[in-house]
Amino acid sequence: MTIVQKFEGIPTTCISDALQGLTNLSADIKPLQEHDRVAGRAFTVKMPVGDNLVVLKAIREAKPGDVLVIDAKGDTYRAVAGDFILGMAQTLGIKGIVVDGVIRDVVGIKQLNFPVFCKGTAIAASGKAGEGEVNVPISCGGMTVHPGDIIVGDADGVTVIPKQAEETVLRQALEKVEKDIQRADKVSGNKEEIIRYLDAFLA
Repeated sequence: MTIVQKFEGIPTTCISDALQGLTNLSADIKPLQEHDRVAGRAFTVKMPVGDNLVVLKAIREAKPGDVLVIDAKGDTYRAVAGDFILGMAQTLGIKGIVVDGVIRDVVGIKQLNFPVFCKGTAIAASGKAGEGEVNVPISCGGMTVHPGDIIVGDADGVTVIPKQAEETVLRQALEKVEKDIQRADKVSGNKEEIIRYLDAFLA
């Protein structure tokens, strides 16, 4: 099992706790559908506002299992992609897309069952003048993302695991999952344990 596969089952909340909440994307970037979940290596895209030709380049160059992470400068007027472009990405094995911007063709995208995390939807298409870069450090949702960082997204949002820290973060996140399970087993439904738990924090 690869380290990315190990992160697939870990909630973003536990990963965030392992990273002291310092590597989460803005809460404005949300899953298009609550059940959307993705974990994979970041293939980064830096695009000019309203020009998505570089997104097509990224789809062509990304490896199966990658997650496209797109710096669209937070623009909410022109959509970065629609169902046709995202359908191509899905067919080529890309695991999902994270956009500091918006998408369109929302009904069609939901039918793809392809994980999308974005700031919302829009009507207008992007142009294709041809500027932009791929596989460079970017800013997405207020967070720096480097190529190869692990991206995990779920119903609560998106977090970034820096490549150089992934082994440590995995261990700490798994420990947090286990602590949460033990706490729930001990406290849930037990009034006396709830009082003890609260008193420990309030002491």
